[in-house]
Amino acid sequence: MTRTPSSPAPLPAADVSEALAAFWRERHYATLTTLRPGGTPHVVPVSVTFEPGTATARVVSRRTSKKVRNIAAAGAEGMRVALCQVDGGRWSTLEGRARVREDADAVSDAERRYEERYGRRPRPNPERVLIEIAVDRTMGRGV
Repeated sequence: MTRTPSSPAPLPAADVSEALAAFWRERHYATLTTLRPGGTPHVVPVSVTFEPGTATARVVSRRTSKKVRNIAAAGAEGMRVALCQVDGGRWSTLEGRARVREDADAVSDAERRYEERYGRRPRPNPERVLIEIAVDRTMGRGV
């Protein structure tokens, strides 16, 4: 289930257990960890969706947020990030390479997925962008 951090390939769908996929469908919030230009971690709460079939996690955000600026500063290759979700003694971390996407179709799709998971559509925001993470490593306990 785990690939080395240098591996750019997303996880095969078979590597994501049904228990892990189900945990990421439950209504929880997560933290997203990016790195500031100086290398220190920037950890913020986020709403996230995870699509096991493509090993893709999605976070919608404002283009001016620090997390978006951190990822954008990493360049075209994107940045390695971690998403962590906790529920009591159960937890899961998704790691992968994040890139910022601004195209309207991708942002709209992410908003639709957010609505499915969290039960409400995000408020309209012309500054909205998508942080898309190609997940290549998972870990957890109780999932």
